[in-house]
Amino acid sequence: MKLKTSVFVTAIVFLATSAWAGQITLYTFCTQQFCTDGAYPYAGMIFDSAYNLYGTTQQGGTDLGGGTVFQLTRTSSGWTHTVLHSFLDGSDGANPVGPLVMDPAGDIYGVASGGGLGFGTVFELTPVHGGWNFQVIYTFQGGNDGVVGIDSGGLVLDGAGNLYGTTEMGGTAGFGTVFELTLTNGTWTKNTLYSFAGGNDAADPLTGVTFDQAGNLFGATVGGGAFGGGAVFEVANNQGTWTESVIYSFTGGNDGSYPEFGAPIFDSAGNLYGTAAGGGPSNQGVVYELTPSNGSWTESVLYSFTGGDDGGQPFAGLTFSKEGNLFGAAAYFGANGDGTLFELVHGQSSWQQKTIYTFSGNDGKYPYGNALFDQFGNLFETTFWGGNLNCNNPPQGCGVAFELPAANSVQPSYGSSLGQ
Repeated sequence: MKLKTSVFVTAIVFLATSAWAGQITLYTFCTQQFCTDGAYPYAGMIFDSAYNLYGTTQQGGTDLGGGTVFQLTRTSSGWTHTVLHSFLDGSDGANPVGPLVMDPAGDIYGVASGGGLGFGTVFELTPVHGGWNFQVIYTFQGGNDGVVGIDSGGLVLDGAGNLYGTTEMGGTAGFGTVFELTLTNGTWTKNTLYSFAGGNDAADPLTGVTFDQAGNLFGATVGGGAFGGGAVFEVANNQGTWTESVIYSFTGGNDGSYPEFGAPIFDSAGNLYGTAAGGGPSNQGVVYELTPSNGSWTESVLYSFTGGDDGGQPFAGLTFSKEGNLFGAAAYFGANGDGTLFELVHGQSSWQQKTIYTFSGNDGKYPYGNALFDQFGNLFETTFWGGNLNCNNPPQGCGVAFELPAANSVQPSYGSSLGQ
């Protein structure tokens, strides 16, 4: 659900920052004829152990509209883009959603919202003999089994190599599921851990899930909850039995509403952080913290977006830097109307917001994915639109992958691809 409100509040002071050098575009999508290189990178990217980048585009590729999985490899002359798989909108799936995840062996897993039987697939890419082998490891059946929506989240791995995720729709009541995929003797088996009922227990999980230190799963839904503004939920694991509970329901007021694409994240103390795309005094979304105490959770709003120069509607989730600051993206507004990147710095008594980058179209437009850091503190991201403004009509662009180098940063010569 993408909010259209445009309420502006301008009485806000932004902190100056000199921590970042200028933006570097690593790749502009749809520069090849018919967008065979991909178009519209929806999610963020991941690194392999050699610091090559991997991500997906929702459209483009050989089938033109099926989407791609891509790799960006650093070379002496810049970054080289390679399509690892073009979805054909058949049994392999189509229109991948959510961020990819990589296991310790270098295998990549992701979710496609279309294809299969029409309800989405889970896929794996394995590096083999200088290339990549693609296979579908699960095909959703629809109905009680789940339906992957175009806004669904990605996957997370546990220590045993099992995969966990959410479907936006389907399940016993049609309001989405939390699922597990386990690998036994070369075969993946799916188990539905919870089906949302659409009421106080929440509805339509878009964020995917994340683990706490005890092995319980946490995520957020764009709908349901006690007030209908979405909720943050826990699916607790008690020796293989999973139980769902809502730990916070958004009221739709100043506390936020409609958490969208990015799964909430934990700090080392067990506090949970996330974004909501709506709510706040200007109804432009918030960054929130949930603090556990005596079996309950208390919400604090760390920042409320105004829809002004700070941006609005933070669809993406958050990322911690090594200094413990929070980074994310506001999808819309900003000084040029194309979205912003922000940092929240934890002071002695509060969090202070910094707008660290404002998009202007050619450099990107509408960041939907999570920020990613390399070991030197450089930030990597994608935008859904922007870049090659001639690739669509009206001229909005088909997305970019970019780097925001830290000031005085190291730009290493990263290693070769796992699949090379």
